[in-house]
Amino acid sequence: MKKRVLILCTGNSCRSQMAEGWWRHLAGAEWDVFSAGLLPQGVNPWAIKVMEEVGVDISSHTSDSIDDYIDQPFDLIVTVCSNADRACPAFPNASVKEHWPFVDPAEVEGSDDELLTEFRTVRDRIGERVRTWLQSQ
Repeated sequence: MKKRVLILCTGNSCRSQMAEGWWRHLAGAEWDVFSAGLLPQGVNPWAIKVMEEVGVDISSHTSDSIDDYIDQPFDLIVTVCSNADRACPAFPNASVKEHWPFVDPAEVEGSDDELLTEFRTVRDRIGERVRTWLQSQ
């Protein structure tokens, strides 16, 4: 039976989307992977672009509400921003909850090159965290 993970963020637009993409890419068929946000905002085009650079396609992902998942069973809940960690409701059917804070690349101000650099940095940190966690299981 597949394990289930839900990755949460405020807007479900960048960090949680990249984490979902990495998890699907690295875990293969062993996990059912979902992401959601407290206030879904749509998938950020920069997140799609930088994930595409590493061969992970998140262009068909949707930005979903946490309300869509609250009563579902999960083996793991991961929050990837402090706001989601603080405001995350209790998931009565979740086995484990972990907090993996990452900087929000969408909040960076600057040129396109500076934004791209920040998105790549966050993408790589999330990928490494997912990879390390999966290898430890």
